[in-house]
Amino acid sequence: MSRHSAGTGPGRSPKDPQENGTAAGPPPRRKRVVLADSRAPVTVLRTVVELEEQTSYGEELVRGFIRIQFRTAVRLALLAVVLLCSLPVLFFFVPAISDVTVAGVRLPWLLLGVAPFPVLFGIGYWYNVLAERHERDFVDMVEK
Repeated sequence: MSRHSAGTGPGRSPKDPQENGTAAGPPPRRKRVVLADSRAPVTVLRTVVELEEQTSYGEELVRGFIRIQFRTAVRLALLAVVLLCSLPVLFFFVPAISDVTVAGVRLPWLLLGVAPFPVLFGIGYWYNVLAERHERDFVDMVEK
């Protein structure tokens, strides 16, 4: 049997301070418990709800984000195409370049076989940085 269900024993009164383990004195002060911050901006909640419920406003926000990402991808893809397609054009208009050798290998072979890899890696890295920046901007806009 626990102390709480034992009732009052012989010689003890129900208001005996030693029974519940506390000393006599004023009751403890009440503490206010806050479960959520009531000062949270309403627009954040409204925008998140708009996105979750896929309303027309939420769809427009997502469409705008996708449009920005797509524009970035197209621009960098065009940059890659221009850079890589300019090499054969350069060799066609300046045929003297095809006679140049570097470390026993002709320059056109080096430029067409080796140079595209670092260029494509750089463009891919640049796209990744821009895409992450767009995502951060989108999240910041939604949370404002």
